[in-house]
Amino acid sequence: MKKRALALAMAVMMTAALSGCGSSNPGSNATTAAPAETTTAAEKTADTTAAASEKSDNGYELALVTDLGTIDDKSFNQGAWEGMKKYAEENKLSYKYYQPQEGTTDSYLETIGLAIEGGAKLVVCPGFLFEEPVFLAQDQYKDVHFILLDGEPHNGDYSEFRTEANVMPILFQEDEPGFLAGYAAVKDGYTKLGFLGGMAVPAVIRYGYGFAEGADFAAKEMGIDSVEIMYNYTGAFAATPEAQSMAASWYQNGTEVIFGCGGAVGNSVMAAAEEKNTKVIGVDVDQSYESNTVITSAMKELSVSVYDGVKAFYDNAFPGGKTSIFSAKNNGIGLPMDTSKFAKFTQQDYDAIFTQLKDGKIELVQPSQDNNNPTVDLKLDKTKINFVE
Repeated sequence: MKKRALALAMAVMMTAALSGCGSSNPGSNATTAAPAETTTAAEKTADTTAAASEKSDNGYELALVTDLGTIDDKSFNQGAWEGMKKYAEENKLSYKYYQPQEGTTDSYLETIGLAIEGGAKLVVCPGFLFEEPVFLAQDQYKDVHFILLDGEPHNGDYSEFRTEANVMPILFQEDEPGFLAGYAAVKDGYTKLGFLGGMAVPAVIRYGYGFAEGADFAAKEMGIDSVEIMYNYTGAFAATPEAQSMAASWYQNGTEVIFGCGGAVGNSVMAAAEEKNTKVIGVDVDQSYESNTVITSAMKELSVSVYDGVKAFYDNAFPGGKTSIFSAKNNGIGLPMDTSKFAKFTQQDYDAIFTQLKDGKIELVQPSQDNNNPTVDLKLDKTKINFVE
């Protein structure tokens, strides 16, 4: 696994939309969570566009600052926005989102400041690129609260991790939805799988490891000895001809379904699947609406986690100062069974395996330090991983 600092540096240089897959690891001190009009930093005096609520006398008290993606990215930004917006509309609160001009700490911090100038009492920051900006903002704006998705506040050189009482970091146990997706795929009859990840940041690595473990778990249950997984990290979160070409070549050589894990990397996989009439597993949110090739998605309940965090703030129960983990235990992850296109895998099958995860009866392997190669860490009985560097 590449060092987090390197991963972050690479991500900041990207000009394409980023996945919400974060770089932080759920730590031993983490705790389980209790239960558009857009303005850019360069448009402080310009007209604004897109969705927002009616402006209150005190401005917009709930705000979301997007990462480099858009508010309708059908992924991290959109999931977070829908959770915040739902609570706001249910409780007649004013809300708005703001979009930074650049993927830099300075730009993110400036845009957070713009949201606060606009009246924000609570700012939602989706994605691990907000770790350093929120680290600075928590001290600069002590009377404002922050929800940080997929990250934990730290300084620029990672020498200090610190979460103040006005910050609620949220992490997800990505290996669990990955496990469910791999398990369901094999149970549904697929034995030639693929994992095409984005950057090899910890969240993406956990998704992939869980996917392989789930496939192997199902193979052992079914007595199958021949499950194969093609496995690669593209090194970016962008849709590229290279990613589409790799996916197409896998499909051409017999891969039946690919887990596209890394923002717009999934769009490359979907394009290849549409050409080859094959299948895809989506990531982070329900991506069935993006392509008929998507049979299911390994989901983080983004909107639920944000909704719960906003509700806690208004209930005077904001769980700041500690990291909240969303996992099977608190229904923070899962597969969207209502929209999944399985032929054999049933709701009953899903409920049974989900309950095992929720009850802690399935123990998943965590990546070793500075390693992203699953063949190093995973000891699989019925599954062969072909790791493509």
